Amino acid sequence: MTANSLLFSPYRLRGMDLKNRIVMSPMLMYQAQDDGSVTERQVLHYGARALGGVGLIMTEVIAVHPLGRISETDIGLWSDEHITGIRRIVEAVHACDAKIGVQLAHAGRKANLPGGCVAPSRIPHSEDSPTPAELTTAEVCQLVQSYGAAAARADQAGVDCIQIHAAHGYLIHEFLAPMSNERTDEYGGSLENRARFLLEVVRSVRAALPPGKPLLVRFSGTDLVDGGVTADDAGQVAKWLEAAGADFLEVTTGNITKTYTGEIYPGYQAKFVQDIRRHSALPLGSVGSIHSADLAEYLLRDGGIDLVFIGRALLRDPFWPIHAASDMGSEPPLPIPTYARATGPYQRGF
Repeated sequence: MTANSLLFSPYRLRGMDLKNRIVMSPMLMYQAQDDGSVTERQVLHYGARALGGVGLIMTEVIAVHPLGRISETDIGLWSDEHITGIRRIVEAVHACDAKIGVQLAHAGRKANLPGGCVAPSRIPHSEDSPTPAELTTAEVCQLVQSYGAAAARADQAGVDCIQIHAAHGYLIHEFLAPMSNERTDEYGGSLENRARFLLEVVRSVRAALPPGKPLLVRFSGTDLVDGGVTADDAGQVAKWLEAAGADFLEVTTGNITKTYTGEIYPGYQAKFVQDIRRHSALPLGSVGSIHSADLAEYLLRDGGIDLVFIGRALLRDPFWPIHAASDMGSEPPLPIPTYARATGPYQRGF
């Protein structure tokens, strides 16, 4: 590998400048307090990956409503009381020369809470899942406003960008997929109606952000099951997202059902980016078993991808970017210069 790596080249998205193309993918930690407040362990978790050289860190799912949590230990942003905790994470990440965004979501029928769950229709996620309560039209409109309010709180906390989670079987995805949406109002039926909630959320969040902060959307390129989002659906939704104010699309697949039906191998999600590229001019990202710097570099050069989202590899090794840069002959992203002592050949001494 040569030193002119795309993986370690800077990237600008709207008004956000990244030092490299490595994004820490959102990964649930289940470590928040039961009121949705951030804990010290979560601050350290994100700070460690920023110290390791990641360009952009996306937080785990942050709930926009108390009933939108996957678990009782998810982070929340449905209250102004949550702003201080998010700000602590932001300050830790910024101190290590990285950018940070929050991923806003509502778990829908995948919520595992004593108060039950809600969804577009009374259809459980699986045979052993509870039957959700069907959201009224008024409640859907209220949730659109909840996303906007959460985005405004995140902006107040100092985040650099926002990502809307519209995939992996959570509420927005449930509206998009026919198998989980049997509504007869303006949020059900045609693809245009099923995408209405997502597009209203995007516009609500965009309106809550200042002009320079990017808005990212994670959505499904296909669900790989009958009754799920198809590739044609995803292509059309991508066009609508671009028009609604999204700046970046992270393409993933599946999980509208309990099990993932596709093959899993290094970079297995990347091929679905190519389908979306034909429909939208927005920059794109991919996730899914991207463990090596060589694969990440290939995806950036020949896979139609602009940013690489890395998850489990960063759980295993918070300093993955530094090690990857050294392996590729690039300048390691060292937030503390004295770390350079450990990047060369082994030497004895202090």
